[in-house]
Amino acid sequence: MIGVTFLRALEYMRAPHPVPHLLMEEGDVMAEAGNNRLSHPDAILVATNLSDLHRVMPFAIQMACETGADLQLLHILPTSAEFTAGAVGMPYYDREGACSCASNMLDPWRERARKLGVQCTVVVREGSPVVQGIIAAVRQLRPDRLLLGTRSLSRLGKLFLGSVAEQVLRSVNLPVFTVGPEAYLPTEESSRQPTILFATTLGEGHQVNAALACQLAASQKATLVLLNVLPATQEESWSGCSNILHSTVLYELQQLAHRISDDSCTEVDIRVAHGCPATEILAQAEANHASLIVMGAADHSLFDSITHDRTLCQVLAHAHCPILSLHGTATAETFLEHEALALHS
Repeated sequence: MIGVTFLRALEYMRAPHPVPHLLMEEGDVMAEAGNNRLSHPDAILVATNLSDLHRVMPFAIQMACETGADLQLLHILPTSAEFTAGAVGMPYYDREGACSCASNMLDPWRERARKLGVQCTVVVREGSPVVQGIIAAVRQLRPDRLLLGTRSLSRLGKLFLGSVAEQVLRSVNLPVFTVGPEAYLPTEESSRQPTILFATTLGEGHQVNAALACQLAASQKATLVLLNVLPATQEESWSGCSNILHSTVLYELQQLAHRISDDSCTEVDIRVAHGCPATEILAQAEANHASLIVMGAADHSLFDSITHDRTLCQVLAHAHCPILSLHGTATAETFLEHEALALHS
């Protein structure tokens, strides 16, 4: 998760008027990033396999209460769930029984949300594979954000999520909030100001994603922490390069913080850490009692994609708060296009 390459650092030092070229991109797009449907959603789609309801629904209801959004509870019935054994042990197709069972598990959460003033509907559909059912529902229902749960990761999952969540993350063009196996909603009230952690590689799309993270922080009256993790240095020959990288990244983060916080008046803290990206992200989230971790755009090369996915998986497996994944500039640009259309309609 190296934010700025050594060559970019040298380029920065040689420039007569050092302005990192990353900060010259997407400026016009950032200027147009007003209150949009990321921070003020109309509808939140909660895709659940039913076993994760106890972890996902408290976050979903809290989001809906804070934003005024409607909740749509979605369960996709896998084909195997619709078969049951008859009296003589022969399997038969029982679609109505499977739908009824799913609805009975979702209804108590729907009633709980409604008692809190949240409009909540239940959608149970057939889908094979489940991922395609979720994607189809996203396209039809057009929610502003998607909330998913995920189970503990296997050894294979250390590199890839290897699950419905991983495939959905790569297939939908909207922000995805994922609740990991160790995430929980704090039960005690605290006077501490909330914090949103934006972990960025300073790669493509980072400015727009940072602006959207800032909007979320402003809507929640939270402090925004901008974090970039550089590799730990042990060899003396690399220490000089590391210092250059550290200074360059720090400068870029300072300029980024200045740009995104001008209009929102959000308090922005800057952190440059050294070490394992996942370890440092989790440590910063824990130290700052983060209520949300925002992960920026994934890199395009195969190696960088694998590295990013490994970091995302490790953070997701151990984070005590949800993870908002913004993959590439497409997600941000889509929201900005929607907002522009809304302003001119």
